[in-house]
Amino acid sequence: MIWKPHVTVAAVVERDGKFLLVEEHTDDGIGFNQPAGHLECKESLIDAVVRETREETRYDFAPRSLVGVYNWRNDARDLTYLRFTFAGEIVGFDPARALDDGIIAAHWLTLEEIRACRAQHRSPLILRCIEDWIAGQRHPLSLLTHFA
Repeated sequence: MIWKPHVTVAAVVERDGKFLLVEEHTDDGIGFNQPAGHLECKESLIDAVVRETREETRYDFAPRSLVGVYNWRNDARDLTYLRFTFAGEIVGFDPARALDDGIIAAHWLTLEEIRACRAQHRSPLILRCIEDWIAGQRHPLSLLTHFA
């Protein structure tokens, strides 16, 4: 077997002191995550985070910067994730758009509320990415190159 990490994308979106999270069904019960998901074949990282945010929240996301690249090992599932986290803004909303299977709802939560539900976080990356964004960690999207 060839080992390879799961490449994922996530969006950190802050509006009026609240952050966009999704409530979802997981193998461990109901949990919280940023709008996030897997990179698909031939898809750019930016296209992936825009698509995942739309599918999981009904919001149209415009990435403005890269918060960071995170390597996290989930030993319980024997999986490694390589996550590219983007920050940006909401530029649209379609209330009629269906949510992805497994997504219960999108929520705007304060940092205190996010910390309070830490036991339900899908991974430790959720809080770390938000804290990195709050600390001012932003990198230009020009760091990324996609060859079609």
